[in-house]
Amino acid sequence: MIQRAFHLTYKTARRVVVAVVGATVLAIGVVMIVTPGPAFVLIPVGLTILSIEFAFARRWLKRLREAISRKSAENLGERAEAHRKREAPKN
Repeated sequence: MIQRAFHLTYKTARRVVVAVVGATVLAIGVVMIVTPGPAFVLIPVGLTILSIEFAFARRWLKRLREAISRKSAENLGERAEAHRKREAPKN
């Protein structure tokens, strides 16, 4: 019985610590969107910390990764097209 109570207490304490640390890092990242600082680094870090214990953070992090990959691929295609236009042989 004591072991079960200890396990529940540990699990709850860990969840609370992860929530507090992750939410703090995420909030600092959101504040840094309008103030100087590495907001676009801290927001994913905060979501990563929260995703240790919370499914909603995993979903948000997955969507964020997909959006970044999609924008990166679009940007790469645009840059490649611009490069081809610059390098076209002039006759």
